[in-house]
Amino acid sequence: MIRRRELKVTLKPLQLIICVALGLWLGAMAIALSLWLALHLWPAQVAPVAQALAPALSQPTPPAAPPGDAQGEMFERYKDILQQQQSQQAADAAQGNPRHLNNPKCQFWLAQNRTAPTDKSQANVLEFCY
Repeated sequence: MIRRRELKVTLKPLQLIICVALGLWLGAMAIALSLWLALHLWPAQVAPVAQALAPALSQPTPPAAPPGDAQGEMFERYKDILQQQQSQQAADAAQGNPRHLNNPKCQFWLAQNRTAPTDKSQANVLEFCY
């Protein structure tokens, strides 16, 4: 038959309080010693970093772009997209119109606009096909 052993733990509050206080005190002393060593033994290593960071920290950061600029950019993109859509609709209309099928300049610029669309080819489609 196996007999189990019992472990009796007696709680001594005074001893526990002293051990916790000693641990906290030793931890605080270790932190204080580390900071003292860091301040006295590493200034030569910290100085170049501080000199490198000083100009960056002293310069004011540029202000963010005002909201008007962002809206202006969005409006310009909108106008570009609208112009491209109008040119595409004009080119589509010119292709479907049988009157322009006999115009060689219109056919040439329509083909150019289909293969490599540029602002020039779109402008020439509008010029020669209408």
